[in-house]
Amino acid sequence: MIKRDKYLNQLLEARENGFPKVITGIRRCGKSFLLKEIYKGYLLDEGVDYSHIHVIELDDDRNIEYRDPIKLGEYVRGICTDSEMHFVFVDEIQKVYTIKNPNLTDGKHVPAKKKDTDTVSFVDVVLGLSREKNIDLYVTGSNSKMLSSDIVTEFRDKATNINLAPLSFEEFYAYVGGYETEALYEYMQYGGMPLAVLKKDDDKKEYLKGLFETTYFRDILERNRLKRGEELEELCNIISSLTGELLNSEKIANTFLSVRKSKIDKSTIENYIGYFIDAFILREARRFDIKGRKEIGALRKYYFADTGLRNARLNFAFPDEGQMLENIVYNELRYNGYSVNVGTFDTVEKNKAGKSVRKNNEVDFYATKGIRSYYIQVTADISNETTKEREIRPYILLNDQIQKVIVVNKPIKETRDERGFTIIGIMDFLLRFIKGE
Repeated sequence: MIKRDKYLNQLLEARENGFPKVITGIRRCGKSFLLKEIYKGYLLDEGVDYSHIHVIELDDDRNIEYRDPIKLGEYVRGICTDSEMHFVFVDEIQKVYTIKNPNLTDGKHVPAKKKDTDTVSFVDVVLGLSREKNIDLYVTGSNSKMLSSDIVTEFRDKATNINLAPLSFEEFYAYVGGYETEALYEYMQYGGMPLAVLKKDDDKKEYLKGLFETTYFRDILERNRLKRGEELEELCNIISSLTGELLNSEKIANTFLSVRKSKIDKSTIENYIGYFIDAFILREARRFDIKGRKEIGALRKYYFADTGLRNARLNFAFPDEGQMLENIVYNELRYNGYSVNVGTFDTVEKNKAGKSVRKNNEVDFYATKGIRSYYIQVTADISNETTKEREIRPYILLNDQIQKVIVVNKPIKETRDERGFTIIGIMDFLLRFIKGE
């Protein structure tokens, strides 16, 4: 079994805390498996009686009547009758449709229209059930109707949100084992979507490509009432090819024009990127002025929640090793609880004509967690002197005490160069250094 200890521990910390546990994340990343297999197994091993663990799968036709919010609430209360704690798992909670307040419809359960304001939805039933002293409630939902922005808006401080991601490299390697280098290259290529990990290489490719067509794009089109998906797909392809580059809507629009020979306005681009972020497909890293100590500007870097999904958009053709390494480092930092920005700062330097000019400098990542702070440069190789000088140049210009790290795709342990900069191999960084060990 693939272990998801980080998320299991989050569930255990939130156990019986009086709030519903709302598990979100990109589709097919293992939300249902986390609850129904890993967490349920843990509870049983701890001695919880099987009859006090209830799994309600709302995508099962045998449970369609419980898609009515009031009937769902009545059913759950009806099976949790004694005073002992009952653990209730409701899978695919978004299947619960919204109805008009029955007090306004002579007791009838009438599906609500968008304009209706006095309604009963899955939010009401989740919050209502969580107030029962003998019910510890856990729900999962898909991204077409239950996105990150919805959770923040609907539940605010009334729920514990656990955001599940595809397998981190740490989780992936703990499962596949073997030679570190081989495991890393497999992860770079195919990522950590749980079902993809379990398939053979050719099947992995077809599965990952199919996720976009059959699930992700369809979810976004449905959610946002978009009639056509061609622009959405092309934008996803463009961002895939520009992973880790500083982008804004104008640059993307220009790239779109050169690729598609057609125009797309900036607001549409910004909306589409927002849809990808809300669906947990993309993450953004904002620029942080290292000297001014604040986030700045409209430029962003975008990374995929999973490198396999990113590569699927490029048909797994000529993947850029540096881009994938950077994507993996970003995801692993986030997985380990770091706040991550693109580091930037200005310097005044002399040009060839001897004139003073202002120049912007960039560090791949400025990562912070508690009292730990790092500048991080990610590169495939620094054996070339020109490449090495390019990577360390921002560090030379930065005169502060923050640890400066260069992550390289080599099987080397942590060391220091003559300037005191940390040079570390990707595996040592991902599996040890990043944890503060």
